[in-house]
Amino acid sequence: MRGLITGINGFVGGHLAEYLLAQGGWELSGLARQPKLALPHLRGQVQLLSVDLGDRQQTQQALADCQPDVIFHLAGQANVQRSFQDPVGTFQANIFAQLNLFQSLIDLNQRPLIVIACSNEIYGQIRPEDLPVSEQTPLRPVSPYAVSKATQDLLAYQYYVSHQMRTIRLRLFNHIGPRQAESFVASAFAAQIARIEAGLQAPRLHVGNLAAERDFTDVRDIVRAYALAAVCGKVGNAYNVGSGRTVSIRWLLDTLIRHSTCSIDVELDPALMRPADVPRVVSDSQSFRRDTGWEPVIPLEQTLSDILVGWREIVQNEDACD
Repeated sequence: MRGLITGINGFVGGHLAEYLLAQGGWELSGLARQPKLALPHLRGQVQLLSVDLGDRQQTQQALADCQPDVIFHLAGQANVQRSFQDPVGTFQANIFAQLNLFQSLIDLNQRPLIVIACSNEIYGQIRPEDLPVSEQTPLRPVSPYAVSKATQDLLAYQYYVSHQMRTIRLRLFNHIGPRQAESFVASAFAAQIARIEAGLQAPRLHVGNLAAERDFTDVRDIVRAYALAAVCGKVGNAYNVGSGRTVSIRWLLDTLIRHSTCSIDVELDPALMRPADVPRVVSDSQSFRRDTGWEPVIPLEQTLSDILVGWREIVQNEDACD
């Protein structure tokens, strides 16, 4: 099976490549703007195509070269806070890149299965009566990022209907794990704790809204969901993918601090508060579980421990290079 991962140098892309290669039976290519794979151990196992998906000609040439059976479309701008600062760039990276991908496939007369990385953020202003969130919950996006992902979702459905494009939309709830960027909440906490432990930061941790409750899943369970969607998912469908449980941001923080070797104070930072936020989110993923048999298996406390261990290694290496 020839697989193509767009955004292979991203957080999820690397984990997905590792998982598919470990399963066997996949001939993998990856698209990234960078000329090298971010994970050195993937070199020689993955064909890297250095491509800007904003460039139609580059995109079309890459697809002609690798001729994928399955495309996992992960590339894009995934940070909610950044989308408020740069909504135009967010739309270009998410909406127009996907349009280039779709139109290039039409021009080449290619018909791969396309698994689209959508987001639970498209549901936006979730009301208590909407919980747990199902695929029928109305879309009420409250950030430029959420609007861009809702547009990607709707475009994937539109091209399925109008061009018979074989799309599956995964509406992914929060996923965390090792190697996630520091701009995301669990990594932001873990990175600060690692620096405090190394004596590189005062024992004070800066935080935003701790009351929000979210549906978190380990990224290593999420990439299994991608692979199962490609094999068992129904073309044209949108699927929620999440744990079906909520924890507060406070619980994430307290759990990470409990794994720390230091005494740490916590300080609220208004700059880390979102202009718009939703108090509680929990998924209804019964449709996806029914069609694929997927279940998350990694305990969240193990995920957080692995994130902290990863950041300790990063901080240690950074300190050694100074």
